[in-house]
Amino acid sequence: MAIDRYHKRRDQGELIKHEVQKYLRYWYWFVLGLVLALMAAVLYLRYTPKVYSSVAKIKILNKNKGLELPSSAFVFNRSNINLENEIEILKSYPIIEQVVRKQNLTMRIYEEGNVLTTEIDRLPFTLVKIIPNDSIIGSMGYRIEVTTDGFEINKIGQERVLEFPNYTTLGVVHALPFELNPSGKNNFNALIGKVYLIKFAPVSAVTRGLKGAVNIKMLGKSSDLLQLSFQSQSRTRNERVLNELIYVFDEDGKADRRDVSFRTMEFIKDRFIILEDELDSIETSIKDYKQQNNLVTIETDAALGLSQRTEAEAGLFEVENQLLLSELLEEGLKDSSATTDLLPANIGLNSGAVNGLVSDYNTLVLARDKYGSSAGVNNPQVKVLNAQLADLKSNIFTSIATYRQQLEATKAQLEQKNKTYAAKVYSIPAKEKVLLDIKRQQEIKQTLYIFLLQKREEAAINYAITEPTIKVVEDALSSGIPVSPNTRSVYVLAIAGGLGLPFALIYLVFLLDTKLKSRRDIEEYTSNIPVVGELPKMKKEDKLLFTNPNDTSIQAEAFRILSSNVDYILPVTPHKEGKVIYCTSTIKGEGKTYVSLNLSLALSSLNKKVLLIGADLRNPQIHSYINKDKHHEGLSNYLHDFDFDWRSALIQGFGSHPQHDILLSGSMPPNPAHLLTNGRFKALIESAKTDYDYIIVDTAPTILVTDTMLISSLADATLYITRANYTEKKLLEFSKGLSDAGKLKNMVYLINGVDASKSYGYGYNYGYNYGYGSKS
Repeated sequence: MAIDRYHKRRDQGELIKHEVQKYLRYWYWFVLGLVLALMAAVLYLRYTPKVYSSVAKIKILNKNKGLELPSSAFVFNRSNINLENEIEILKSYPIIEQVVRKQNLTMRIYEEGNVLTTEIDRLPFTLVKIIPNDSIIGSMGYRIEVTTDGFEINKIGQERVLEFPNYTTLGVVHALPFELNPSGKNNFNALIGKVYLIKFAPVSAVTRGLKGAVNIKMLGKSSDLLQLSFQSQSRTRNERVLNELIYVFDEDGKADRRDVSFRTMEFIKDRFIILEDELDSIETSIKDYKQQNNLVTIETDAALGLSQRTEAEAGLFEVENQLLLSELLEEGLKDSSATTDLLPANIGLNSGAVNGLVSDYNTLVLARDKYGSSAGVNNPQVKVLNAQLADLKSNIFTSIATYRQQLEATKAQLEQKNKTYAAKVYSIPAKEKVLLDIKRQQEIKQTLYIFLLQKREEAAINYAITEPTIKVVEDALSSGIPVSPNTRSVYVLAIAGGLGLPFALIYLVFLLDTKLKSRRDIEEYTSNIPVVGELPKMKKEDKLLFTNPNDTSIQAEAFRILSSNVDYILPVTPHKEGKVIYCTSTIKGEGKTYVSLNLSLALSSLNKKVLLIGADLRNPQIHSYINKDKHHEGLSNYLHDFDFDWRSALIQGFGSHPQHDILLSGSMPPNPAHLLTNGRFKALIESAKTDYDYIIVDTAPTILVTDTMLISSLADATLYITRANYTEKKLLEFSKGLSDAGKLKNMVYLINGVDASKSYGYGYNYGYNYGYGSKS
């Protein structure tokens, strides 16, 4: 397991290394792309208008919070601030329009440069806009050029130029929407040649543009702070716009509060008139009710009624007491003897007449009793006194009867008064209820009147000293460096683009390139067919043949290594007979003849006897390398003529390789496949094995004809040649199928024409480094 993981990591590392090196071959494209991208970035930063950002912060205050007296705090509910609503108000069309009008944003000023036209906040001399904002119907612009004599002004799009000497438009009749005049410290020598542009736009268009340009956001979910930002080419203009927007928004909120206070005062004023009438009506009702019911106050009338009733009851009690005493006195008179008994005196009767008569009676009784005890009852004086007592007693009865009549009359009067006073007391609660209802209405109206009076004072104070709706946390501040173009971002994008674009293009080339490139491409298709080597790509001016056995060129070393690798794939036989090696390919042009020739020469340089047979009877090419006639006798003559000795057709094309023989293809026959299968070719191979160490056979391409498959069984090894940047990868499926089906014996791949600089990681000694390896 550990070994498998090691190999897996190693393969992954090799794959990454391979991919990196695949792109590093084109390093010069990356360098060129990076240089061009950085140059473009420098030009972009140089000629792109600089845009600056300004930021301001405000705190929204509670709009319900004003000057309120404590007694009314319960009436108005406090509401949380909705910042989203405030943002919409800040960006509303009326608010933005006020900013546009107050700051004259319908007019914009630019300084024209050789390449770049930059917006500025103000001109270096005095500019006064004389056209009303509402008179600007469409967009229009004017070009102002400072000359040695004054100003030259023309309307953009028109050729007519107006000249204004002495750098002023005052005193000159013109139709310009502005006036120009030197300021106090103008040095026009430094301004000569400069060009300025004045552009006008309608209020509506500017308002819509500013509405979309101003950005407002909340600083956190639980915060009541807002951040306002605005970007343009002029930092001063940014700050003016944001500060004016804050001022207009605050004044708009104040105006709303003042309007609320004013409307409150007007409402209260109207209510006062109604309440005064209502209170007057209620007070009149109370007065009329008291008059109709003889009321002063409920408490006073109740106390008076109770006092009168008590007094009447006390008088009635006294009269009844007098009646009782008079009855007792009368009974006493009736029970007493006529002449001897004294009458009770001072028993509580309030009648002076009765009391006087009783007193006189008792005096006569005492006098009579005095004379009777001394003179006797028959004394004349005593008799006189008795007669007087009888008369006096009769008077007493008469007086008592009269007094009692008086008491009865008084009693009747007192009883009547008592009933009247009782009825009056009993009626007080009902009157009190009616009066309380009226007074309750009066108190309600009075409370409301006082409350409204209080609110009127509050509204008047709030109207006079309206509180701000916002707190400016931070006035508009501009960034020291432009936010656009962002130098760092531009360079980062330039580097990314300078590297990414070549990478994308190279990747696209790789993606669309279906040609074979290296050993790895073959190994991706098949893992059981080894790659015996890779041959370098030769330039047209290089020698194509290994003519010098002692050659140490890249080509010579490559074929020596190839010949060594080929030995490893040849089977070991008990008899020392020659080995047969086929050289074939899928299509023509892949270099099989080139490989056959040089491989045979490489083996020959090792003091081996080598025979090179041109078995591609349909398109022979070996003759072109040794300057022989195409129709020189060769293999086709031998295969066709049973009496023809193939040894007689052998030629030695290279003087430095004495052990190297060549059997050309011969005349082109009409039926190559028939000739190759008539048994003569097999006999040739068997015969050559006894004379040569190696027989190299240059066969026909496999996808075009079946010639090679017809004789493939005679080979000890089949060298299947592909060509880098020429062979289609999909053709590998065809060759793999031939090997898997056993149609090509002991087949191995050879890659021809590999560029050392494009070998995808395969380095070489002397330019190439060959090594045979196979995966089993």
